[in-house]
This record gives sequence, structure tokens and C-alpha cells, in this order.
Amino acid sequence: MSGLLTLLTCHPLFAQLEFEREPISYETTPPQDRLTRLQEQLDAGRVSLTWHEKHGWLPSLLEQLEVRRSSQVLVFSKTSLQLSRITPRRPRAIYFSDDTYVGWVQNGDVVELSSIDPRQGAIFYTLNQKPSDRPRLTRDRGQCLICHASSRTQGVPGHLVRSVFPAMDGQPHFGLGTFTTDHTTPFENRFGGWYVTGTHGSMRHMGNVIARDNSSDPLDREAGANRTSLSGIVNTTPYLEPGSDLIALMVLEHQTLMHNVLTLASYETRMALHYDSVMNKALDRPADHRSESTDRRIRSVANKLLKALLFCDEYPLESPIAGTSSFAREFSESGLRDGQGRSLRDFDLTHRLFKYPCSFLIDSDAWDQLPLTVRETVETRLQAVLSGEDPSPEFSHLSSEDRSAIREILEDTRRQRKSRQDQP
Repeated sequence: MSGLLTLLTCHPLFAQLEFEREPISYETTPPQDRLTRLQEQLDAGRVSLTWHEKHGWLPSLLEQLEVRRSSQVLVFSKTSLQLSRITPRRPRAIYFSDDTYVGWVQNGDVVELSSIDPRQGAIFYTLNQKPSDRPRLTRDRGQCLICHASSRTQGVPGHLVRSVFPAMDGQPHFGLGTFTTDHTTPFENRFGGWYVTGTHGSMRHMGNVIARDNSSDPLDREAGANRTSLSGIVNTTPYLEPGSDLIALMVLEHQTLMHNVLTLASYETRMALHYDSVMNKALDRPADHRSESTDRRIRSVANKLLKALLFCDEYPLESPIAGTSSFAREFSESGLRDGQGRSLRDFDLTHRLFKYPCSFLIDSDAWDQLPLTVRETVETRLQAVLSGEDPSPEFSHLSSEDRSAIREILEDTRRQRKSRQDQP
């Protein structure tokens, strides 16, 4: 499913060859992601998909995968597998949950899907948009990784959100540059080639407008600002929702970064430890010997993960923001809460995205299944940061109140999570 979130001018990297080998074996290791489990349930007859005359398999897929319709965001740049069917008049819809992404195009040949394997990262699939008694998810065998395993995804199978300067037909003006966006990206560089519904005060973004070529200022950002409806610029009747929610887009940006860094931490640690095991055998060293270079690799990637987890370098909001769908409410309500009613899914939306700047993906299978070595390294330093023992300036954005609240929320919600996991 090349290009669930983007397909631009990409080139294969040597890193792709690396993760096809041991200890990663991306291609040959049986996946353990949500879409694989769905196919197993379909094959066993435990669940079924219902064909919809207007949207094909989409509504039934979202229901089975527990993906909210309110997460809908619309992208009109030609940055996808089915780019010939995408224009500003016919944008592609993306829906997502904590671990699954679904892409739908009007009159598309396939539904594009991917989900996160806790150890292997993003796994990509397509589902033919044809009625069938036995619908089958087909795993991609390398085409998607041309773009979805590049430097823009940390060099591992992953996702990215791109902001471009779109022409009238949706084709990016590559000569004007592009941006890979996440929670650190200046607001003014976000959402080029996307539709955006929501309010954001005096801040301006690149969404909702077409770029003028050969211009010193190719975008009329004012024309695309603070739109609470897409009426007049695109017909949204063919879609499940009428908008492209700003808050959903911003959560998507953060989430794709976190998933990629989680996968990177897993890959780097496993490859470093594997290299040590090979060298230990060759040099007749103790099997548990760990080299200084391996320790450095693990500390380095652990620090990268911790910085993403705690929203280091998050671009501060200069005005309050609001979405137009039920996404923010539904997303927040889905989180575990501590004894004081607080959750890592609570939004701020005035100065920053989340009220408590620690990623909700710390409560995920991808986090839990990190190699123990790197997870313990991250969590040990996390505790030091939250307790105030680690005064590193990179975490200076966290107030003492932030640190106390995050620590208390984690302690309480993790107890709840463990209790649920222990139940038969």
C-alpha cells in the first residue's frame, strides 16, 4: 500500500536491506498486527465484512478495526498509490486509530491499510474494492517501503505526514520544497495539500489552498485559515464526515513520529545486540558481553525516544485551536484516567496540543514489546526526569507541575492496565 500517507520522490535506502536480514527479518517474520488478526478472524468465519454500495468495504472495515469516523482527514495532493484518482475535487480520506491507518479514495480500486506490528513496525496492505464473499487483505511485498522506509520515517517501515505546495491538479510543486511534519514543525509549514477544518486564531497554515507557481509567495494562507466548513471549496457529500478535523491532523502528526521512533528503538537495539552475539561467539567472549558501541547505540536511540515521548521541541501554539468534529471528545474519552480524573489523552489546545505532555502511546503494545534493554533505559531516565533528578535542559519545557502530574497518571493508569491484562 505504497503511500498511505505519502508517495513522493523517494529512493530505496541501504537500511531496507538491513532490516530484511536477521535479527529483524521484516519480510519473512509472521506479522502480529491488527490487520493480520482481522484476516484470521475473517478466514475462521468469526467476523464478516459488509459491502456498502457507496463506500465499498470502508464503513465495515472501520467498525471491525475500531477506527473512529471522526478521525477523518482529507488530503488532495497527489501523494498516494492511487494518485491518478486524487485531485482537489476528489481528496483521499484517511482514518486512524492508535495502531491502524485506513486510506479511501472515491472510485478507488483498493482500500489502502496499514497497522503497527509491535516489533516490526508498519505493515502495509490493500483490500480490493469489489464485492466478494471472501474479502482478502493483501500484504505489500516491498513497493510501499520505497517511500515508507526512508530517512523521513527514521529509516524503518513507518508513516509520515507531508506538507507540499499543491498545483491545481494536486501535483506538488517539488521545486518549492516539501515538509515532513510532526509536533515540532512550525504551524505555518503544516498541512499543504490537505483540507483543514478548525479554528486557530492568528496562526496560519498551508492547507485548503492551491499554490501559485513561480511566485515569491505561492500560497494565500489567509484564504485557507480558520475554516469551519469545506463548503464552497470541495463537495464532501461522498465522504463519511463533512470535514477534515484540525485536532485529528495534529494527533496524526505526533502519532506517526512516535510510531517511527518506537520502531527505530526496537530495530536499533535488536541489531546492536545481535551484532554483539555474533562477535562474542567469534571472539570467544562471554555470551552476555555487551560492547561499548552497543551501549552507545542503545543510549542514543533511547534518548531519541524519550524526547519524542515528552514532546521536546514541540512548537508552541500562539492562539487557541479547536476542531470541528467529535474527534477530540471521543479521543479523550477513550483514555484510562487516574484517581483525579486525569488522562494523557486530555487536550490543552491553548498553549500546546496535550495538557500533560507525555505521549499516550506509552500505553501501547509497541511500547510494552520494546526490547527490555532499551525500554528499561528509557523508563529509568523518564523517572529521573519526572522526579526532577535529571535537570537536562532539553526537558526544561516541563514544569514541576507537569512532571508530578505525568508521574502520577502513569503510576495509576499502569496499575489499571496491568490489572486488566491479568484478568482471564
